[in-house]
Amino acid sequence: MPAARRGGIWRAGLRRGETMFVVRYPSQPNVCSRARLVLTRITGRSGAEAMADRYPYIIVGGRVAGAAAVDGIRELDAEGPILLLRREKHLPYDPPPLSKALWLGKKTVEQIYRHDQSYYDQQHVALRLGRQAVGLDPESKTVTDDEGVSYQYDKLLLATGGSPKRLSLPGADLPDLCYYRSLDDYLRVRASVGEGTSALVVGGGFIGSEMAAALHANGVSVTMLFLSPYLVSHVFPEELGQALQADYERRGITVQANDAPVAFEARDGKIATTTRRGNEIVSDLVLIGVGIAPETALAEAAGLETEDGIVVDEYLQTSHPDIYAAGDNAFFAYPGVARRMRLEHWDNAVGQGRQVGRNMAGADEPFTYMPYFFSDLFDFGYEAVGEVSSQLSVFADWAEPHQTGVLYYLDESKVRGVMMCNVWDKVEAARNLIREGGPVLPEDLRGAIR
Repeated sequence: MPAARRGGIWRAGLRRGETMFVVRYPSQPNVCSRARLVLTRITGRSGAEAMADRYPYIIVGGRVAGAAAVDGIRELDAEGPILLLRREKHLPYDPPPLSKALWLGKKTVEQIYRHDQSYYDQQHVALRLGRQAVGLDPESKTVTDDEGVSYQYDKLLLATGGSPKRLSLPGADLPDLCYYRSLDDYLRVRASVGEGTSALVVGGGFIGSEMAAALHANGVSVTMLFLSPYLVSHVFPEELGQALQADYERRGITVQANDAPVAFEARDGKIATTTRRGNEIVSDLVLIGVGIAPETALAEAAGLETEDGIVVDEYLQTSHPDIYAAGDNAFFAYPGVARRMRLEHWDNAVGQGRQVGRNMAGADEPFTYMPYFFSDLFDFGYEAVGEVSSQLSVFADWAEPHQTGVLYYLDESKVRGVMMCNVWDKVEAARNLIREGGPVLPEDLRGAIR
Protein backbone atom coordinates (compact mmCIF):
# COMPACT_ATOMS: atom_id res chain seq x y z
CA MET A 1 0.00 0.00 0.00
CA PRO A 2 1.67 3.24 -1.08
CA ALA A 3 2.41 5.85 1.55
CA ALA A 4 3.50 9.47 1.35
CA ARG A 5 4.65 12.01 3.90
CA ARG A 6 2.99 15.37 3.43
CA GLY A 7 2.90 18.29 5.84
CA GLY A 8 4.22 16.13 8.66
CA ILE A 9 1.43 13.56 8.25
CA TRP A 10 1.80 10.10 6.78
CA ARG A 11 -0.97 9.18 4.35
CA ALA A 12 -1.68 5.78 2.84
CA GLY A 13 -4.29 5.67 0.10
CA LEU A 14 -6.02 3.39 -2.36
CA ARG A 15 -8.89 3.87 -4.80
CA ARG A 16 -12.13 1.97 -4.78
CA GLY A 17 -14.43 3.16 -7.51
CA GLU A 18 -14.17 6.94 -7.38
CA THR A 19 -13.55 7.24 -3.64
CA MET A 20 -10.14 7.49 -1.99
CA PHE A 21 -9.86 5.84 1.40
CA VAL A 22 -7.15 7.28 3.65
CA VAL A 23 -5.90 4.86 6.28
CA ARG A 24 -5.51 6.26 9.77
CA TYR A 25 -2.35 5.53 11.71
CA PRO A 26 -2.73 5.57 15.51
CA SER A 27 0.35 7.78 15.90
CA GLN A 28 -1.12 10.41 13.57
CA PRO A 29 -4.38 11.67 15.18
CA ASN A 30 -4.79 14.52 12.71
CA VAL A 31 -5.03 12.22 9.70
CA CYS A 32 -8.82 11.96 10.00
CA SER A 33 -9.32 15.63 9.32
CA ARG A 34 -6.90 15.41 6.40
CA ALA A 35 -8.80 12.35 5.11
CA ARG A 36 -12.03 14.32 5.26
CA LEU A 37 -10.47 17.04 3.13
CA VAL A 38 -9.23 14.51 0.57
CA LEU A 39 -12.62 12.80 0.36
CA THR A 40 -14.43 16.09 0.03
CA ARG A 41 -12.15 17.10 -2.85
CA ILE A 42 -12.74 13.83 -4.72
CA THR A 43 -16.43 13.17 -4.09
CA GLY A 44 -17.81 16.59 -3.23
CA ARG A 45 -19.03 15.20 0.11
CA SER A 46 -17.57 14.97 3.57
CA GLY A 47 -17.20 12.63 6.49
CA ALA A 48 -19.00 9.28 6.66
CA GLU A 49 -21.24 10.27 3.74
CA ALA A 50 -18.20 10.49 1.48
CA MET A 51 -17.04 7.05 2.54
CA ALA A 52 -20.05 5.49 0.71
CA ASP A 53 -20.00 4.68 -3.00
CA ARG A 54 -21.85 7.81 -3.99
CA TYR A 55 -21.84 9.55 -7.36
CA PRO A 56 -23.38 12.78 -8.62
CA TYR A 57 -24.47 10.83 -11.70
CA ILE A 58 -25.33 7.18 -12.14
CA ILE A 59 -26.26 5.76 -15.55
CA VAL A 60 -27.98 2.37 -15.61
CA GLY A 61 -27.51 0.90 -19.08
CA GLY A 62 -24.59 1.48 -21.39
CA ARG A 63 -26.07 1.28 -24.84
CA VAL A 64 -26.21 4.37 -27.04
CA ALA A 65 -28.36 6.59 -24.80
CA GLY A 66 -26.23 5.87 -21.74
CA ALA A 67 -22.98 6.55 -23.55
CA ALA A 68 -24.35 9.75 -25.11
CA ALA A 69 -25.46 10.92 -21.66
CA VAL A 70 -21.82 10.94 -20.57
CA ASP A 71 -21.08 13.37 -23.40
CA GLY A 72 -24.06 15.54 -22.40
CA ILE A 73 -23.04 15.68 -18.75
CA ARG A 74 -19.51 16.66 -19.68
CA GLU A 75 -20.75 19.60 -21.75
CA LEU A 76 -21.77 21.27 -18.47
CA ASP A 77 -19.92 19.44 -15.71
CA ALA A 78 -16.33 18.60 -16.56
CA GLU A 79 -15.42 16.71 -13.39
CA GLY A 80 -18.38 15.29 -11.48
CA PRO A 81 -17.78 11.52 -11.16
CA ILE A 82 -20.08 9.29 -13.22
CA LEU A 83 -20.88 5.63 -12.63
CA LEU A 84 -22.06 3.61 -15.64
CA LEU A 85 -23.52 0.15 -15.03
CA ARG A 86 -23.60 -1.94 -18.21
CA ARG A 87 -24.88 -5.50 -18.50
CA GLU A 88 -22.74 -6.28 -21.54
CA LYS A 89 -19.02 -6.78 -21.04
CA HIS A 90 -18.14 -4.68 -24.10
CA LEU A 91 -17.55 -0.94 -24.07
CA PRO A 92 -20.59 1.00 -25.35
CA TYR A 93 -20.95 0.69 -29.12
CA ASP A 94 -23.25 1.75 -31.95
CA PRO A 95 -25.77 -1.02 -32.82
CA PRO A 96 -26.66 -0.17 -36.48
CA PRO A 97 -23.50 -1.83 -37.92
CA LEU A 98 -24.56 -5.14 -36.33
CA SER A 99 -27.06 -5.62 -39.14
CA LYS A 100 -25.46 -3.38 -41.76
CA ALA A 101 -21.85 -2.21 -42.10
CA LEU A 102 -20.12 -5.07 -40.26
CA TRP A 103 -21.63 -7.59 -42.67
CA LEU A 104 -20.76 -5.57 -45.75
CA GLY A 105 -17.13 -4.98 -44.83
CA LYS A 106 -17.64 -1.25 -44.35
CA LYS A 107 -16.59 -1.30 -40.68
CA THR A 108 -14.65 -3.46 -38.28
CA VAL A 109 -15.74 -4.29 -34.76
CA GLU A 110 -13.09 -1.91 -33.39
CA GLN A 111 -14.70 0.96 -35.32
CA ILE A 112 -18.19 0.63 -33.82
CA TYR A 113 -17.24 1.55 -30.23
CA ARG A 114 -18.38 5.03 -29.31
CA HIS A 115 -15.21 5.69 -27.32
CA ASP A 116 -12.19 3.73 -26.16
CA GLN A 117 -11.32 3.00 -22.55
CA SER A 118 -9.03 6.03 -22.28
CA TYR A 119 -11.95 8.36 -22.99
CA TYR A 120 -13.92 7.06 -19.99
CA ASP A 121 -10.81 7.26 -17.81
CA GLN A 122 -10.22 10.87 -18.85
CA GLN A 123 -13.88 11.76 -18.26
CA HIS A 124 -13.88 10.30 -14.72
CA VAL A 125 -16.37 7.59 -15.62
CA ALA A 126 -16.34 4.46 -13.48
CA LEU A 127 -17.37 1.67 -15.86
CA ARG A 128 -18.95 -1.42 -14.33
CA LEU A 129 -19.10 -3.78 -17.30
CA GLY A 130 -20.97 -7.05 -16.98
CA ARG A 131 -23.03 -5.63 -14.11
CA GLN A 132 -26.81 -5.21 -14.04
CA ALA A 133 -28.90 -3.03 -11.74
CA VAL A 134 -31.46 -5.18 -9.92
CA GLY A 135 -32.73 -2.78 -7.26
CA LEU A 136 -33.71 0.88 -7.11
CA ASP A 137 -34.86 2.82 -4.05
CA PRO A 138 -35.81 6.40 -4.99
CA GLU A 139 -36.28 7.37 -1.33
CA SER A 140 -32.70 6.58 -0.34
CA LYS A 141 -31.46 7.32 -3.89
CA THR A 142 -29.76 3.95 -4.04
CA VAL A 143 -29.12 1.51 -6.89
CA THR A 144 -28.07 -2.08 -6.20
CA ASP A 145 -26.35 -4.29 -8.76
CA ASP A 146 -26.48 -8.05 -9.31
CA GLU A 147 -23.43 -8.60 -7.12
CA GLY A 148 -25.15 -6.94 -4.16
CA VAL A 149 -23.14 -3.71 -4.35
CA SER A 150 -25.13 -0.54 -3.64
CA TYR A 151 -24.43 2.94 -4.96
CA GLN A 152 -25.99 6.26 -4.07
CA TYR A 153 -26.75 8.93 -6.64
CA ASP A 154 -27.78 12.55 -6.93
CA LYS A 155 -29.17 12.12 -10.46
CA LEU A 156 -29.99 8.78 -12.06
CA LEU A 157 -30.55 7.83 -15.70
CA LEU A 158 -32.41 4.66 -16.64
CA ALA A 159 -31.12 3.89 -20.13
CA THR A 160 -32.00 0.22 -19.86
CA GLY A 161 -33.18 -0.08 -23.47
CA GLY A 162 -35.11 -3.19 -24.34
CA SER A 163 -34.76 -6.95 -24.57
CA PRO A 164 -35.63 -9.08 -27.60
CA LYS A 165 -39.15 -10.48 -27.48
CA ARG A 166 -38.90 -14.20 -27.01
CA LEU A 167 -41.25 -16.76 -28.51
CA SER A 168 -43.31 -19.01 -26.24
CA LEU A 169 -43.11 -22.11 -28.37
CA PRO A 170 -41.74 -25.65 -28.02
CA GLY A 171 -38.00 -25.46 -28.62
CA ALA A 172 -37.91 -21.64 -28.56
CA ASP A 173 -35.29 -21.78 -25.82
CA LEU A 174 -32.88 -24.00 -27.74
CA PRO A 175 -29.33 -22.66 -27.29
CA ASP A 176 -28.77 -22.65 -31.06
CA LEU A 177 -31.57 -20.11 -31.63
CA CYS A 178 -30.33 -16.52 -31.73
CA TYR A 179 -32.54 -13.63 -30.64
CA TYR A 180 -30.40 -11.14 -32.51
CA ARG A 181 -29.63 -7.90 -30.69
CA SER A 182 -26.07 -7.50 -29.42
CA LEU A 183 -22.42 -7.51 -30.41
CA ASP A 184 -22.06 -10.96 -28.88
CA ASP A 185 -24.88 -12.12 -31.17
CA TYR A 186 -23.04 -10.71 -34.17
CA LEU A 187 -19.77 -12.39 -33.20
CA ARG A 188 -21.53 -15.69 -32.64
CA VAL A 189 -23.43 -15.65 -35.92
CA ARG A 190 -20.49 -14.31 -37.93
CA ALA A 191 -18.36 -17.22 -36.73
CA SER A 192 -21.07 -19.68 -37.82
CA VAL A 193 -21.78 -18.55 -41.37
CA GLY A 194 -20.07 -19.07 -44.66
CA GLU A 195 -20.74 -19.88 -48.27
CA GLY A 196 -23.50 -22.49 -48.35
CA THR A 197 -24.71 -22.00 -44.77
CA SER A 198 -28.49 -21.97 -44.47
CA ALA A 199 -30.37 -19.60 -42.17
CA LEU A 200 -33.98 -19.03 -41.21
CA VAL A 201 -34.81 -15.44 -40.26
CA VAL A 202 -38.01 -15.19 -38.21
CA GLY A 203 -39.49 -11.71 -38.48
CA GLY A 204 -40.08 -9.33 -41.36
CA GLY A 205 -39.54 -5.98 -39.66
CA PHE A 206 -36.42 -3.81 -39.42
CA ILE A 207 -34.04 -6.40 -37.99
CA GLY A 208 -35.42 -9.30 -40.00
CA SER A 209 -35.23 -7.47 -43.33
CA GLU A 210 -31.74 -6.12 -42.65
CA MET A 211 -30.33 -9.43 -41.43
CA ALA A 212 -31.79 -11.34 -44.36
CA ALA A 213 -30.07 -8.94 -46.75
CA ALA A 214 -26.79 -9.03 -44.77
CA LEU A 215 -26.64 -12.82 -44.61
CA HIS A 216 -27.53 -13.16 -48.28
CA ALA A 217 -24.66 -10.78 -49.15
CA ASN A 218 -22.34 -13.21 -47.34
CA GLY A 219 -23.35 -16.26 -49.37
CA VAL A 220 -25.90 -17.63 -46.91
CA SER A 221 -29.04 -19.37 -48.20
CA VAL A 222 -31.78 -17.38 -46.47
CA THR A 223 -35.43 -18.13 -45.77
CA MET A 224 -37.65 -15.48 -44.18
CA LEU A 225 -40.72 -16.40 -42.12
CA PHE A 226 -43.13 -13.80 -40.78
CA LEU A 227 -46.81 -13.46 -39.97
CA SER A 228 -47.44 -10.13 -41.69
CA PRO A 229 -48.59 -10.04 -45.34
CA TYR A 230 -45.45 -8.34 -46.66
CA LEU A 231 -42.03 -7.01 -45.71
CA VAL A 232 -41.80 -4.25 -43.05
CA SER A 233 -45.57 -3.92 -43.08
CA HIS A 234 -45.74 -1.67 -40.02
CA VAL A 235 -43.93 1.09 -41.93
CA PHE A 236 -44.15 0.51 -45.70
CA PRO A 237 -47.40 0.98 -47.59
CA GLU A 238 -48.45 -2.28 -49.23
CA GLU A 239 -47.32 -1.49 -52.79
CA LEU A 240 -43.81 -0.63 -51.63
CA GLY A 241 -43.58 -3.57 -49.24
CA GLN A 242 -44.71 -6.02 -51.92
CA ALA A 243 -42.24 -4.57 -54.44
CA LEU A 244 -39.32 -4.95 -52.00
CA GLN A 245 -40.42 -8.44 -51.11
CA ALA A 246 -40.43 -9.36 -54.80
CA ASP A 247 -36.89 -7.95 -55.07
CA TYR A 248 -35.77 -10.18 -52.18
CA GLU A 249 -37.23 -13.20 -53.94
CA ARG A 250 -35.58 -12.29 -57.25
CA ARG A 251 -32.25 -12.25 -55.44
CA GLY A 252 -32.81 -15.79 -54.19
CA ILE A 253 -34.23 -15.24 -50.70
CA THR A 254 -37.20 -17.50 -49.93
CA VAL A 255 -40.00 -15.47 -48.34
CA GLN A 256 -42.81 -17.18 -46.46
CA ALA A 257 -45.22 -14.43 -45.47
CA ASN A 258 -48.53 -14.93 -43.65
CA ASP A 259 -46.97 -17.77 -41.69
CA ALA A 260 -45.20 -18.26 -38.36
CA PRO A 261 -43.25 -20.88 -36.44
CA VAL A 262 -45.06 -23.19 -34.03
CA ALA A 263 -42.13 -25.36 -32.90
CA PHE A 264 -38.35 -25.75 -33.17
CA GLU A 265 -36.42 -29.01 -32.91
CA ALA A 266 -32.72 -29.77 -32.86
CA ARG A 267 -32.00 -32.42 -35.47
CA ASP A 268 -28.63 -33.80 -36.57
CA GLY A 269 -26.77 -30.56 -35.98
CA LYS A 270 -29.45 -28.43 -37.62
CA ILE A 271 -32.73 -26.85 -36.52
CA ALA A 272 -36.08 -27.98 -37.90
CA THR A 273 -38.80 -25.34 -37.75
CA THR A 274 -42.46 -26.29 -38.12
CA THR A 275 -44.83 -23.53 -39.28
CA ARG A 276 -48.52 -22.86 -38.81
CA ARG A 277 -49.19 -23.90 -42.36
CA GLY A 278 -47.56 -27.24 -41.75
CA ASN A 279 -44.30 -26.52 -43.57
CA GLU A 280 -40.95 -27.64 -42.24
CA ILE A 281 -37.81 -25.55 -42.68
CA VAL A 282 -34.47 -27.17 -41.86
CA SER A 283 -31.54 -24.76 -41.47
CA ASP A 284 -28.11 -24.42 -39.92
CA LEU A 285 -29.10 -21.24 -38.09
CA VAL A 286 -32.28 -19.60 -36.82
CA LEU A 287 -32.24 -15.86 -36.15
CA ILE A 288 -35.26 -14.35 -34.45
CA GLY A 289 -36.05 -10.66 -34.72
CA VAL A 290 -39.64 -9.97 -33.73
CA GLY A 291 -39.13 -6.71 -31.88
CA ILE A 292 -38.06 -5.73 -28.40
CA ALA A 293 -39.87 -5.14 -25.12
CA PRO A 294 -38.79 -2.04 -23.18
CA GLU A 295 -37.01 -2.86 -19.95
CA THR A 296 -39.22 -1.26 -17.33
CA ALA A 297 -39.02 -3.76 -14.45
CA LEU A 298 -36.61 -1.63 -12.40
CA ALA A 299 -38.78 1.47 -12.90
CA GLU A 300 -42.00 -0.37 -12.10
CA ALA A 301 -40.59 -1.88 -8.91
CA ALA A 302 -39.50 1.61 -7.84
CA GLY A 303 -43.01 2.98 -8.39
CA LEU A 304 -42.24 5.10 -11.45
CA GLU A 305 -44.98 5.71 -14.01
CA THR A 306 -44.82 3.36 -16.99
CA GLU A 307 -46.91 2.71 -20.09
CA ASP A 308 -45.28 1.50 -23.30
CA GLY A 309 -41.98 2.31 -21.64
CA ILE A 310 -40.99 4.65 -18.84
CA VAL A 311 -43.09 7.80 -18.99
CA VAL A 312 -41.01 10.98 -19.22
CA ASP A 313 -41.84 14.66 -19.62
CA GLU A 314 -40.33 17.10 -22.10
CA TYR A 315 -37.16 17.24 -19.96
CA LEU A 316 -36.89 13.43 -20.04
CA GLN A 317 -37.64 13.30 -16.32
CA THR A 318 -39.66 10.40 -14.98
CA SER A 319 -42.36 10.74 -12.34
CA HIS A 320 -39.49 11.16 -9.85
CA PRO A 321 -37.62 14.45 -10.45
CA ASP A 322 -34.14 12.99 -9.83
CA ILE A 323 -34.62 10.01 -12.14
CA TYR A 324 -34.51 10.29 -15.94
CA ALA A 325 -35.04 7.87 -18.83
CA ALA A 326 -33.83 7.97 -22.44
CA GLY A 327 -33.54 5.76 -25.49
CA ASP A 328 -35.47 2.61 -26.37
CA ASN A 329 -37.26 2.50 -23.00
CA ALA A 330 -38.50 6.13 -22.88
CA PHE A 331 -42.17 6.88 -23.61
CA PHE A 332 -42.06 10.52 -24.64
CA ALA A 333 -43.95 13.21 -26.53
CA TYR A 334 -42.43 13.28 -30.02
CA PRO A 335 -41.94 16.92 -31.04
CA GLY A 336 -44.19 17.96 -33.90
CA VAL A 337 -46.56 14.99 -34.07
CA ALA A 338 -48.74 15.63 -31.00
CA ARG A 339 -48.58 12.18 -29.49
CA ARG A 340 -46.48 10.03 -27.20
CA MET A 341 -44.42 7.18 -28.55
CA ARG A 342 -41.35 5.07 -27.95
CA LEU A 343 -38.61 4.92 -30.60
CA GLU A 344 -36.11 2.10 -31.01
CA HIS A 345 -33.70 3.98 -33.25
CA TRP A 346 -30.06 5.00 -32.94
CA ASP A 347 -30.53 8.73 -33.64
CA ASN A 348 -33.23 9.00 -30.99
CA ALA A 349 -30.96 7.34 -28.42
CA VAL A 350 -28.09 9.69 -29.31
CA GLY A 351 -30.26 12.81 -29.15
CA GLN A 352 -32.11 11.89 -25.98
CA GLY A 353 -28.94 10.66 -24.32
CA ARG A 354 -27.07 13.88 -24.91
CA GLN A 355 -30.02 16.02 -23.81
CA VAL A 356 -30.74 13.99 -20.70
CA GLY A 357 -27.07 14.23 -19.72
CA ARG A 358 -27.21 18.00 -20.00
CA ASN A 359 -30.39 18.10 -17.92
CA MET A 360 -28.91 15.86 -15.23
CA ALA A 361 -26.11 18.43 -15.02
CA GLY A 362 -28.61 21.28 -14.58
CA ALA A 363 -29.45 22.52 -18.10
CA ASP A 364 -33.25 22.21 -17.65
CA GLU A 365 -33.82 22.16 -21.43
CA PRO A 366 -36.76 20.47 -23.19
CA PHE A 367 -36.06 17.75 -25.74
CA THR A 368 -37.16 19.34 -29.01
CA TYR A 369 -35.07 17.34 -31.47
CA MET A 370 -36.92 15.29 -34.10
CA PRO A 371 -34.97 12.03 -34.49
CA TYR A 372 -34.73 10.18 -37.78
CA PHE A 373 -33.95 6.59 -38.72
CA PHE A 374 -32.48 4.87 -41.73
CA SER A 375 -31.95 1.50 -43.37
CA ASP A 376 -30.40 -0.09 -46.43
CA LEU A 377 -32.07 -3.10 -48.03
CA PHE A 378 -29.89 -4.06 -50.97
CA ASP A 379 -30.27 -1.18 -53.46
CA PHE A 380 -33.14 0.40 -51.54
CA GLY A 381 -32.03 2.87 -48.88
CA TYR A 382 -34.16 5.29 -46.96
CA GLU A 383 -34.21 7.92 -44.24
CA ALA A 384 -37.37 8.73 -42.32
CA VAL A 385 -38.49 11.21 -39.69
CA GLY A 386 -41.66 11.76 -37.70
CA GLU A 387 -44.52 9.31 -37.28
CA VAL A 388 -43.99 6.78 -40.03
CA SER A 389 -46.74 4.18 -39.85
CA SER A 390 -48.56 2.27 -42.55
CA GLN A 391 -51.74 2.86 -40.52
CA LEU A 392 -51.67 6.50 -41.65
CA SER A 393 -52.68 7.74 -45.09
CA VAL A 394 -49.62 7.66 -47.35
CA PHE A 395 -49.04 9.83 -50.41
CA ALA A 396 -46.22 8.57 -52.61
CA ASP A 397 -44.32 11.00 -54.83
CA TRP A 398 -42.16 8.67 -56.94
CA ALA A 399 -39.51 9.72 -59.42
CA GLU A 400 -38.96 6.00 -60.05
CA PRO A 401 -41.70 3.74 -58.64
CA HIS A 402 -40.66 1.89 -55.50
CA GLN A 403 -37.04 3.01 -55.89
CA THR A 404 -36.60 6.77 -55.74
CA GLY A 405 -39.08 9.19 -54.25
CA VAL A 406 -40.69 10.55 -51.10
CA LEU A 407 -43.53 9.13 -49.00
CA TYR A 408 -45.67 11.52 -46.94
CA TYR A 409 -47.55 10.08 -43.96
CA LEU A 410 -50.72 12.07 -43.31
CA ASP A 411 -53.20 12.28 -40.46
CA GLU A 412 -56.19 14.61 -40.69
CA SER A 413 -54.55 16.33 -43.67
CA LYS A 414 -51.38 17.09 -41.68
CA VAL A 415 -47.94 15.72 -42.47
CA ARG A 416 -46.89 13.55 -39.53
CA GLY A 417 -43.96 11.72 -41.09
CA VAL A 418 -41.79 11.62 -44.20
CA MET A 419 -39.74 8.79 -45.71
CA MET A 420 -37.15 9.63 -48.34
CA CYS A 421 -36.35 6.61 -50.52
CA ASN A 422 -32.93 6.85 -52.16
CA VAL A 423 -33.27 10.62 -51.69
CA TRP A 424 -30.51 11.91 -49.44
CA ASP A 425 -29.70 14.92 -47.26
CA LYS A 426 -33.31 16.04 -47.00
CA VAL A 427 -34.09 15.13 -43.39
CA GLU A 428 -34.13 18.76 -42.22
CA ALA A 429 -36.51 19.70 -45.04
CA ALA A 430 -38.81 16.90 -43.90
CA ARG A 431 -38.62 18.11 -40.30
CA ASN A 432 -39.62 21.61 -41.36
CA LEU A 433 -42.59 20.25 -43.28
CA ILE A 434 -43.79 18.37 -40.20
CA ARG A 435 -43.26 21.38 -37.95
CA GLU A 436 -45.41 23.59 -40.17
CA GLY A 437 -48.34 21.46 -39.10
CA GLY A 438 -50.88 23.03 -41.41
CA PRO A 439 -53.51 21.14 -43.42
CA VAL A 440 -52.35 20.11 -46.89
CA LEU A 441 -53.77 18.35 -49.90
CA PRO A 442 -51.77 15.31 -51.01
CA GLU A 443 -51.27 16.73 -54.51
CA ASP A 444 -49.76 19.88 -53.02
CA LEU A 445 -46.93 17.72 -51.69
CA ARG A 446 -45.78 16.63 -55.12
CA GLY A 447 -42.25 17.94 -55.57
CA ALA A 448 -42.13 19.40 -52.04
CA ILE A 449 -38.95 17.41 -51.34
CA ARG A 450 -36.62 16.34 -54.13
